[in-house]
Parts: sequence; structure tokens; C-alpha cells
Amino acid sequence: MSGKTPVLVESVRVRDGRAPLWHLHVRRLALSCEALSIPFPRALLVPSDGEDRVHRLTVSLGGAEVTTRPVGPVAPVRLVSSAVVHEPYPHKLTDRSPFERAQAAARTAGADDAILYTAAGSVAESGIWCLFWWEPAGPAAPALDLGILPGVSRARITELAGGVAERRVDRAGLRGRSLFVANAVRGIVAVAALDGEMVPPDPRTEALAARFWP
Repeated sequence: MSGKTPVLVESVRVRDGRAPLWHLHVRRLALSCEALSIPFPRALLVPSDGEDRVHRLTVSLGGAEVTTRPVGPVAPVRLVSSAVVHEPYPHKLTDRSPFERAQAAARTAGADDAILYTAAGSVAESGIWCLFWWEPAGPAAPALDLGILPGVSRARITELAGGVAERRVDRAGLRGRSLFVANAVRGIVAVAALDGEMVPPDPRTEALAARFWP
């Protein structure tokens, strides 16, 4: 990412008048604030009441700000492989230019989002989603030590599944697998296609999605 002054961001889902994953957002925010020497905002109010929405919290050296926006669609997503090389992204920042470039190219190609790969060709993450696939023993995902964001949705899935296997795979390693994506706003969503190839469904995706929101 660029050398700009970092601004942390947490996109928190408010659902049925409460923020069910708030504790996970606060935990990640606290760790990032410590790592980047940004004062943690002590007077945070837990979002509640009102309509279903995204509570967007930004935190910087200048303090904290809150805005809101609607929740996006949750239909199965179509992914494409991106030519944009994944750069380490261990903290959720407002500077997301590589992801934005990858998403723009994906939309031009008629897809919903794109998977970014490391310079060595390992599967990393998509523009707005954490990527997962099913193995016989349970869910797997790209290894965090590739520089992938420790997503709140990944933390929640780890709670539910009792762990997520960390793997280093290339594009060929995804072929024939049942894929799904997740984020802390939209929950768990099946992947319908990757690079124009249909992705096989797995009933475990729907079952896990039904348990995602506490």
C-alpha cells in the first residue's frame, strides 16, 4: 500500500438492531492501533437500533468518525483471477487501491469481484471478501502469513468450525473445489463461478451461512 498516513476502517453490520460481531471488530481494531501507533478511541459506542445497515468506523491520528451505508447484495458471486499483484495487507485501511483496481477490472469483465495472487502465484484474497474452500475435514483458506487481512468473518468462521486450515495454493489448486466467500457485512456467500467455470456447490456452505450471525 502507499506511504500515506494510515486510516483504519471497520465496516460493522448492524442487524436486527444490534452489532453481533462488534467484539471481533474491536479486537482487530485494538491490535491494529497498537501496531500502527494510533491511539485507540476509548469512547466507542456500540451501534444499535435503527434499520439494518453498515456502521463504518474510521480511526486515525485525528480521532474516530462514523458514517453509515446500506448493506450490499448477498447473491452468489462470480469471481475472476486478477492481474493485480497482492501486496501485504495485514491491517484494514481506507487505502485499498490495489483491490479497487482489481474490482474495476472484474466488473469490466462481467464478474462481481476478483481474486488477487501474490507475486509467487499463491491465492490471497479478493477485493471485498475473504476466500475459503471446502476440504473433507472442513473449511480452508489462504495462509495469513502471506500478508492477508485477518478478516472478522474469518475469525467468526474459525469460532463456528473449530478452526480454518491454512494453505498455500495456486490457481490450479482451486480447480474443482467448492468455494465460498465471507465478510463481516454480508456474511457467507457461495461462489458461483471462477474465471467463467462453474464452481461445484457444497451443502456445508449453506449450513455454515445459517449459523454465521450470532
